[in-house]
Amino acid sequence: MKNVTVIAHPLVRHNLTRLRDERTQPQEFRRLLGEIAALMTYEATRSLGVKKVAVRTPMEKTAGYQLEREVVLVPVLRAGLGMHNGILELIPHARVGFLGLKREEATLRAHFYHKSLPKKLDRCEVILIDPMLATGGSAVAALDFLREQGAKRIRLVSLVAAPEGIRHVRAHYPALPIFTAAIDRQLNERGYILPGLGDAGDRLFGT
Repeated sequence: MKNVTVIAHPLVRHNLTRLRDERTQPQEFRRLLGEIAALMTYEATRSLGVKKVAVRTPMEKTAGYQLEREVVLVPVLRAGLGMHNGILELIPHARVGFLGLKREEATLRAHFYHKSLPKKLDRCEVILIDPMLATGGSAVAALDFLREQGAKRIRLVSLVAAPEGIRHVRAHYPALPIFTAAIDRQLNERGYILPGLGDAGDRLFGT
């Protein structure tokens, strides 16, 4: 699929299999989710722009590089918190915003219950963290709001994606870079990903 990167690193595949396993307990689920998020970040940030800077080593002055723009992480609550920490370990200087979205069981529509974002998003690289790209409703709602707040450069990182969710996001944001560890088979009648890994938020927090 265009602009969709499936990260097939062996350690990503290994951790994803453990995450899918229904026997994996919340403590282990949290650890694995943080590790896989860090691994995915290497690929998701590969195209970030850098600029040359001067730096002095203990021996002499030389040329180096730094990121062109500040990075902002925006996890979608709740499950996004499980990936956010792993990404933040790799980009500790990133600022963090939070978007709370809840899906109605009957209509599958997403509704905001929390919005908190850093300012001047137009100057930043924004990484939207939505672990389960199922119907795509939450992702599109989050993307719409980020655009309204001035974000111009956004990439979406999802642990597992359904073809239906990717198509829905593509219909609204055809050029958006999407990074995922797997594209699963389909959604069921309740909008859950098959084979998926269940409700990531519930498994993360043991609820």
